[in-house]
Amino acid sequence: MKLLCLQLLLLLSVAAFEASAEDGNADVIIIGAGMSGIAAGKTLTENGITNFLILEATNRVGGRIRNSDFAGYKVELGANWVEGVNGEQLNPVWTLAQQVNLRTLKTDTSNLSSNVYTASGPLPPQSDVDAVTTAQNEYVTSLSATLTANNDDDISVLTAERLYGSVPSTPVEMALDYFTYDGEFAEPPRVTSLKNTQPLPTFENFGEDSYFAADLRGFATIIQPVASYLQSQDGKYLDPRLKLEKVVNKIVYTKDGVTVSTEDGSTYTAKAAILTVSLGVLQSKLIDFQPDLPFWKLEAIFEFNMGIYTKIFLKFPYKFWRTEPGTEFFLYADDSRGYYPVWQHLEREYPGSNVIFVTVTDDESRRIEQQSNNETLAEIMDVLRSMFGPDVPEAEEILVPRWWSDRLYKGTFSNWPIGVTHHEFAQLQAPIDRLYFAGEHTSALYNGYIHGAYFSGIDAGKAVVKCLKKGKCESGPAKKKHNGRKTLEKSTCATPIKQELDAQRQHWLKKVSNLEQALSSKCA
Repeated sequence: MKLLCLQLLLLLSVAAFEASAEDGNADVIIIGAGMSGIAAGKTLTENGITNFLILEATNRVGGRIRNSDFAGYKVELGANWVEGVNGEQLNPVWTLAQQVNLRTLKTDTSNLSSNVYTASGPLPPQSDVDAVTTAQNEYVTSLSATLTANNDDDISVLTAERLYGSVPSTPVEMALDYFTYDGEFAEPPRVTSLKNTQPLPTFENFGEDSYFAADLRGFATIIQPVASYLQSQDGKYLDPRLKLEKVVNKIVYTKDGVTVSTEDGSTYTAKAAILTVSLGVLQSKLIDFQPDLPFWKLEAIFEFNMGIYTKIFLKFPYKFWRTEPGTEFFLYADDSRGYYPVWQHLEREYPGSNVIFVTVTDDESRRIEQQSNNETLAEIMDVLRSMFGPDVPEAEEILVPRWWSDRLYKGTFSNWPIGVTHHEFAQLQAPIDRLYFAGEHTSALYNGYIHGAYFSGIDAGKAVVKCLKKGKCESGPAKKKHNGRKTLEKSTCATPIKQELDAQRQHWLKKVSNLEQALSSKCA
């Protein structure tokens, strides 16, 4: 009975809202219907705020969780994995996937070093690669902990590799390094922060496993439970509060409210707004802010990086690649780092599909986006024939996403660059008057991930509820803290932790010293 009453109240609220929506007025405007925007709406609803609008630039819900029909299947152009599963904490995205019975397959890259190809064909298994890579990763993680504990300056992941004495230089080393770092952050180690990415909280907190979404309904199906407050029928959203194909191009914000304009000439006003567009869009000129965003906010926006992660799909008349267990992922080791390096076949996900895809990132993504699909296909065919021989058939279809060129995204996900502190990150999150910010790029622990977008939407929704219902409206730059982290001296178990980290630091300093001595003796 209580549930029925709640549903009736919600329907009455929505019906009452329809009249005010005609005039473009609402309590809250949410800009963007990706995971963060939908999660923000859910939080508002749960706290009794139902008079809100969601303005979405495209014709669908999902944001960068986006698929396309290709060769008779649904392929995911953007987010594709539930990352961080089977750990101590439960990843909310994994919970959502289970709620909708999403078809997923566990990713296994443990045999990757045995699936490496060069321009001369396949290489023999690299028996010592895994041990070397594991040792290096342990060092990088330990060094990051030491820098944080001592409040030392940040360094890049590449600098950490140099300190370890193992800078990838051969094609095989570069390919494996690319898979480890560029494949996770969409940018190379030379620009990626060590302190803020190693180890990754996603895998530390939620588990080391990842699951590949291969569902003909699309990965965006996971948003349905979050969006349950929206009226829908047969999987289609009919709620008048959700307005599709509304490209926001102007936001006027004050301490009393927000006015939002769209390219079709519509204008909407509200007491507050939650902006969930990507970091790349914030860095572009798509939205005119009035007044101009303050310098502290602009500085934070432009300090962070928007990565580009491009999956290029190809359909062939028949399989010419290996499909036995342990061969799903394979690498191409080219003299040029990042040149069509990471490959995955979809035989396990879609048997008989004869579909594979190759992943490129960063500058290669930009280069490829600016050339024709035929040029890209010609390059790819040259690579595949180098790997598998001259008899590789011509691809029947190719699909090349263009995230960087798309003005509504300008990339795929954010990356934390070297030297940017947690205080500066807090500026990225901070609201200005009644304008609030959300999206994966505002999640301090999980930027770049779907669960980061989910948490950020909830946080922004709670902040707006606190403002509108309790009159506690936060605004302005975040106050500077000690690099955004507690000092060890003030923590409960400070002494043993500090002793352990000091011991780790001395251990690695000794290793570096021994390395320097060895190099000096070689050069003498």
